[in-house]
Amino acid sequence: MSTDGQPHIVAIGGGSFIPDDRYGMSPSPLLRYAADLTGQDRPRICFLTTALGDGAEHIGRAYSAFARMEAEVSHLALFPMPNIADMRSHLLTQDMVYVFGGSVANLLALWRLHGLDEILREAWREGVVLSGQSAGALCWHVGGNTDSYGPRLRPLADGLGLLPYSCGVHYDSDPQRRPLLQQLVGEGALPGGYAADEGVGLHYVGTEFVQAISYIKEAGAYRVEPDGAGSAKEHRITPRLLAAL
Repeated sequence: MSTDGQPHIVAIGGGSFIPDDRYGMSPSPLLRYAADLTGQDRPRICFLTTALGDGAEHIGRAYSAFARMEAEVSHLALFPMPNIADMRSHLLTQDMVYVFGGSVANLLALWRLHGLDEILREAWREGVVLSGQSAGALCWHVGGNTDSYGPRLRPLADGLGLLPYSCGVHYDSDPQRRPLLQQLVGEGALPGGYAADEGVGLHYVGTEFVQAISYIKEAGAYRVEPDGAGSAKEHRITPRLLAAL
């Protein structure tokens, strides 16, 4: 649970883990920042790889990466059936839930099929810190854009809506992301919202955006709003720079 008992979400545009020649992947300062919000020396962290199809190789790599943190780590898989009998009880006893990227469309469909959407909403309200990268960031918002349907990005407007905003991820690394998000916000297909470059996280308390964070000096976050003339305006937000590992 969060230290203040309030709902926290850290939505990461990219860069939750950093390549490590010795260990494969290590948690980045963004992931450690999210874990620190729990106030626990050894937080209970449950990760979900739904968006990756719960492949054994993905789960194995995730455990290996999380082993670099002082944490009690578990995972919740839905393929071929849920690996935890009482998903609600398990998630409500966690300090943090982390969601990996992949197909956000598939993730949302499966979560709703298994009732995880409502369980995660309850966990968030109870103070379990929610975090995730890419699909695992977009899912908490109203929507954004996604490559779930193919390499050409398409709109997504049926996110969980815990946060009443649109969300942009991989904002500086995928040239399709910025113009499509601005188009959708300008047209009113999506509400105004926030976007994050690689290596940037968006921290919300309740439904209020409080700050952007990053471990990359040049990276940015952005507020994207309709301009009233059918297009969008973008305001750059300078992230708080986190100490490198």
